[in-house]
Amino acid sequence: MEYTQLGRTGLEVSRLVLGTMNFGPQTDESDSHAIMDAALAAGINYFDTANVYGWGENKGRTEQIIGTWFAQGGGRRDQTVLATKVYGNMAGDGDTWPNHHKLSALNIRRAVDASLKRLQTDYIDIYQFHHVDRSTPVDEIWQAIEVLIQQGKILYAGSSNFPGWKIAQANEAAARRGRLGLVSEQCLYNLAERRAEMEVIPAAQEYGLGVIPWSPLHGGLLGGVLKKEATSGRRASGRSAEALADSTIRGQIQSYEDLLDKHGLAPGEVALAWLLTRPGVTGPIVGPRTADQLASALRALELELSSEVLSSLDEIFPGPGPSPEAFAW
Repeated sequence: MEYTQLGRTGLEVSRLVLGTMNFGPQTDESDSHAIMDAALAAGINYFDTANVYGWGENKGRTEQIIGTWFAQGGGRRDQTVLATKVYGNMAGDGDTWPNHHKLSALNIRRAVDASLKRLQTDYIDIYQFHHVDRSTPVDEIWQAIEVLIQQGKILYAGSSNFPGWKIAQANEAAARRGRLGLVSEQCLYNLAERRAEMEVIPAAQEYGLGVIPWSPLHGGLLGGVLKKEATSGRRASGRSAEALADSTIRGQIQSYEDLLDKHGLAPGEVALAWLLTRPGVTGPIVGPRTADQLASALRALELELSSEVLSSLDEIFPGPGPSPEAFAW
């Protein structure tokens, strides 16, 4: 397993991040524990979750599953870099009351204590803002985070789904307070969705944040979806099906699969391996539902893409180009 520093921290983290959002909704507790054991044994030490995972009436269930895994002992917690998130509405469906979501100081205080209880741990390595909160002043957010750090409940703060300007704003505010600021950004980034290259990744690099791409297979579109459709009759659903209804996107995916078939490469593994070649990327989040899916993700770490393949991938999925040049007519 390859390891790297998480941005400008002293944390040494694996080049793949274990995403846990399927634990509970699609993978039961026993299988989730087995996947976490296998990931840790393979050297994956960075686990990502969120307080809302489990969804619907089961919000918080994913953190609970991780907590019961930690409770088994065996050094599981000590060996894991744990990241969770705050922002989502943790009220019951249809319920509402003030300060039950977003990034008010009160909600941050309530949310971290609830996450610690579910996770059965006394600290969180990286506490992440799941989305931008347009109503809470950034200094209020940092004041709440400073208290949590002083209390030993969290070590670092990170962001998710932040635009480049918000990363800059947050870190400049932290600098004025004499604080470290954000240490990581989770953003949507993959071969088929490269807009993060315009401003988000440059901002992260400028401020020393680690970049943790989510949805590396773009909702399954980069995982061999057309071949699966042709060989097994298993058709794409949801957003993937909507995307494939666009003839341009379908053509790109067909060209992608044809290219990799020519080189004898697995689409999902290539999508992950490509991200590992990108400047500024710490490691993509993989969300295996099964042990086989975890094994496939691990194979991507051993895959070295040739310059020919990389060039062809750029032709199929051209990036936006560097800014500000890419904004020019």
